[in-house]
Amino acid sequence: MKSISGYAALMLVAVTGGCSQQADEPQTLVADERPNILLIVADDLGYADLGVHGSDIKTPNIDGLAARGTLFTRFHTAPMCAPTRAMLLSGNNNHVAGMARQHTQSLAGHSVPGYEASLSDRIAPLPGLLRDAGYHTYTVGKWHLGLTAETSPRAAGFTRSFNLLDGAGTHFDDVGFFEGGSTYWEDEDFSEYPVGRYSTEIYTDRLIEFIDSNKDDGRPFFAFAAYSSPHWPLQVPDEYLDLYAGQYDDGYDALRERNFAALKAAGIVPPESSLPPRNDAITPWEELSVDEQRRESRKMELYAAMVDNLDDHVGRLLGYLKDVGLYENTLVVFMSDNGAAAEDFYNRGGYVEYLQAHFDNSYELMGTAASFVSYDGPWAEAGSAPFMRRKGYTREGGIAAPMIVAGPGVSRTGTIESTYVTVMDFAPTFLGFAGTPYPDDGSVQPMLGESMSSFLAGEAETVHAEDYVTILYHGGRAFLRRGDWKISNLDPPFAEYNFELFDLAADPGETNNLAESHPEKYEELVGIWRDERRKLGIILPQDL
Repeated sequence: MKSISGYAALMLVAVTGGCSQQADEPQTLVADERPNILLIVADDLGYADLGVHGSDIKTPNIDGLAARGTLFTRFHTAPMCAPTRAMLLSGNNNHVAGMARQHTQSLAGHSVPGYEASLSDRIAPLPGLLRDAGYHTYTVGKWHLGLTAETSPRAAGFTRSFNLLDGAGTHFDDVGFFEGGSTYWEDEDFSEYPVGRYSTEIYTDRLIEFIDSNKDDGRPFFAFAAYSSPHWPLQVPDEYLDLYAGQYDDGYDALRERNFAALKAAGIVPPESSLPPRNDAITPWEELSVDEQRRESRKMELYAAMVDNLDDHVGRLLGYLKDVGLYENTLVVFMSDNGAAAEDFYNRGGYVEYLQAHFDNSYELMGTAASFVSYDGPWAEAGSAPFMRRKGYTREGGIAAPMIVAGPGVSRTGTIESTYVTVMDFAPTFLGFAGTPYPDDGSVQPMLGESMSSFLAGEAETVHAEDYVTILYHGGRAFLRRGDWKISNLDPPFAEYNFELFDLAADPGETNNLAESHPEKYEELVGIWRDERRKLGIILPQDL
């Protein structure tokens, strides 16, 4: 791979070459040989919910990426959408990047660093660095990193964009889930959603439009397809409504068991793994009434249809790249932003009044634009098999996510890899492919992620050394990981004495707390937690 900085590869040179060229002779644009980068992010996709992971949901286009590239089984994100996006575009911890807690611009009423709720000035955003290195930078879909012009995709370095600025929105319009509806951004200003168009369709159309507009100018692109699917509300076009009818009538407990067995059969989970005990807070399927079971199974049918639809549009996007001859030189990443989601704002929380006034979740309307359905905790924990809990938790069920890399620079093709990688590793990896450095002049903090390029090329056996440390705090839940050892707490409020210790190599389901049997390891990791959080400026409520 060539190392090219800035616009060096785009110099105008004479057709005949050499310094003797006359100023008025014809000139030719030399094509930039650096790869295009396509980053596809699914929103709230469960770990078990891809065909290549053994799911019965049909995802042939995403599965095809795995056949062409590398499928990672130990890829880790933040436990929520916005912190993951901040880490993804910065290569850094969510507190350093400004997203200490989703939607929160203060801590206990205090304005403190880390709680900006947008990308901070302590990092250099990836899209801006790639733009300055000669890449076209495009994004569509969910932004979730700021609601103002100063915190927009444009401000972060995207030259073309069409984005939902909020954390979620309805899929056919801008009604959203709170008073005032959803906010959209296009290129340089606020915009409106084309009512009646389905989200994955419009986002795919716009991204293809962006790429197509500059495809012949010789410059590479960085395209961030941040789909808002399969995030609630579970809405799909009419032709998808009954694709999975009757498929989940045996319930979420049976699906959890089935997913776990399928993950083992697909080679995603080691054969000796054990499924963690089911969450006692979830009502057993057999205790639901017939009508409750009917509604519950419909939720999962609709979720599966959303994933199916998402895969279709991923196929459209990849098909376009093939048709115009860009596919072979495009590094493609597919990932989910966190574990499966359990929120049900139609029935719980601060948005109930608005949602129930604007939507109708009667059985006949479920899945249409008139409804606002979520698949809730029971199905989320089935989607998080083989781990404990789901989105929002710092257990593996909240932070282990599907991820695939394919394209130029990837020699490990058709392989399933268990090396540990984090969402922070993408920024340095992409910068490496672009041949451009991260600022080291002291103006921003160094990235914490490490490049995956040597591993992808088959030149290294791991991405991180055994002593590499990952640390995260979000909303009263925290974890620290060093090698295969991890400490985390289950529920807020946070206190160090609530940390539990797990050996993830032997116990990926985090069922066996080793804090008492391995006190030295426990104290070692708690000590590292204290040191690392101070270095990163992670401010906790008890610090105020």
